[in-house]
Amino acid sequence: MSRLHRFSRTELLIGPEGLERLKQATVAIFGLGGVGSYAAEALCRAGIGRLVIVDFDDICLTNVNRQLHAMDGTVGRAKVQVMAERLRLISPEAEIVPYREFYSAEKSDMLLAGHFDYVVDAIDHFTAKVHLITTCLERGLPIIASMGAAAKLDPTKIHVADISETHKCRMARSVRKLLRQRGIERGVKVVYSTEEYREPRVKDAGCKSDCICPNRNEQLFSCEHRRVILGSISYIPSIFGLTMAGVVVNDLLSN
Repeated sequence: MSRLHRFSRTELLIGPEGLERLKQATVAIFGLGGVGSYAAEALCRAGIGRLVIVDFDDICLTNVNRQLHAMDGTVGRAKVQVMAERLRLISPEAEIVPYREFYSAEKSDMLLAGHFDYVVDAIDHFTAKVHLITTCLERGLPIIASMGAAAKLDPTKIHVADISETHKCRMARSVRKLLRQRGIERGVKVVYSTEEYREPRVKDAGCKSDCICPNRNEQLFSCEHRRVILGSISYIPSIFGLTMAGVVVNDLLSN
């Protein structure tokens, strides 16, 4: 190590060769909410050289309790734009490629064009999530997917496993069913929690009837269009995201 730089401490841990491997890697993060925002920043701070970030949504005041980019001054702005600005300040030499898009079958070829060393799925929408997972498996792209991080409080119940081994997670159960319909039983690495589901203690906290987002009329899935809004806490989604970033970094260094 010839001189100090922003990744000096990382270099001490993984060596110049490891640092160069991360610098040459391209990772895509789909979804920049409570899970995805932390995954994206952790990957950037680890020294990933090219990050493709995808999210269609704007920052809402109710995101402040769990999303990295949500604070005074950013409410109403596009998550992907705020996150891109933040990542470029962390690692000016990294290539940050933002797409303000909702992942779908129609957008898949465009958003997955080019080379990817890893894909991080932090999407909430089931149809989009299952299509992304299926497409990555078909293309041989390494992917790690987040299961349900809402309605949880206990960080010690978070695990990494193949989706076939998941249990006690409602999202994982639904995703398993949808994947089975496509002939996929296993082979998808996921982060999930075995904590029992916690019912909301306040009925939607007025979210559906009194939406405060400044751009609510432009949203694809605004609060009033959601069947249910679940409770969340600051640290569970972030641990999911940081764990996913850790899996990606370790896999990239071991290949």
